[in-house]
Amino acid sequence: MHKFFTALILVVLFCCPSFAEDKNAVLVVSFGTSMPEARKAIDNLVNATREEFPGTEVRLSFTSNIIRRKIAREFGEIIPNPVEALAELNDEGFANVCVMPTHIIPGEEYDEIKNVVQAFRTLKGKYGFHSLKLGRPFMNSSDDTAGMADVLIARFASQLKDKDTAIILMGHGTPEHFANALYSQLQLELDRKAYGKFFLGTVEARPLIDDVTAKLKRHPEIKKLVLSPLMIVAGDHANNDLAGEDDDESWLNVLRREGYEDITTYLVGLGEDVRISAEFTRRIHELTDKE
Repeated sequence: MHKFFTALILVVLFCCPSFAEDKNAVLVVSFGTSMPEARKAIDNLVNATREEFPGTEVRLSFTSNIIRRKIAREFGEIIPNPVEALAELNDEGFANVCVMPTHIIPGEEYDEIKNVVQAFRTLKGKYGFHSLKLGRPFMNSSDDTAGMADVLIARFASQLKDKDTAIILMGHGTPEHFANALYSQLQLELDRKAYGKFFLGTVEARPLIDDVTAKLKRHPEIKKLVLSPLMIVAGDHANNDLAGEDDDESWLNVLRREGYEDITTYLVGLGEDVRISAEFTRRIHELTDKE
C-alpha cells in the first residue's frame, strides 16, 4: 500500500508540473496610454518579454487609473493596476514574480511601484510570494545614461549626418525629485559623444523648453530641428505638448517663434526601438538569472 501511494504521488507530480515546481511570471508595469498608435510601444516590450521568456507568464499593468478607466469605457479592455495584477498572480498560484517597470527614470511613479512591491513582500504564507523582485528603470545610474546616449545616437544616426540639424528631446520630468538629475547626466553624455546635436528638456521639471532655446542660441549653425519624445510611448505629451499645431505653448510653436522654420517631428515612442526592447529583456535577465 505504501508503494502504491508513493507511485501515485510521483504520477501526480509528473503530470502536473505546477505542483512540482514554482510558477513564474513577469509583470510589465507602465503608466499607460489610451492612444492606440502609442500603445504599440508598450505592446512591443510585452511581446519582446514573451519571446525572450517563453516558459514564463507575462502580464501587463497600468498605473494610471484615469487611463485604465478610459480604456475600459472606450475599448472594453480591462487592464489591472499593479495591486490588482499582483493579487491575481498570487491567487493563480504564481510563486516567483518579477515586476518590470517601463519608466525612464526612478521618479515618483517608480517610487509608487516600489511601495506596492514592498507591501506585498511583507505578506507571508498563502498570500505572499516565494520571490518578488523589482527591476530597474532605463536610467538608474551614470552607466545607464551612457547607454541611453548610445541608443539615441544610433536612433537618429541618419539625421545626425546633417551638420546643421539638431535633435530636440522631450522627457517627462519629475519635480523636486533627485531622479530628475539623470536628465542632466544624459545631456552631459550626449554632449560628450555628439556635442551640439542633442538638446534635452522636460515637460514638468528642469530643464524646460526655455532652457532648450537658450542653449540652442549658442549654436547658430543649427538651422533644422527634429522633435522627438524621450518617453517610452509617444502619447499625449508627444502629440500635444511637444508637437501640437493648435497649442500656442507647444514646443513646436515655441521654437517657430524663435525663428526655426525647418522643423520635423519623429513621434515614435522609445518602446518601439529594438535597442530599448533588448535592454528591457536584459534587465529582466538580471533578476531571473539570480534565482
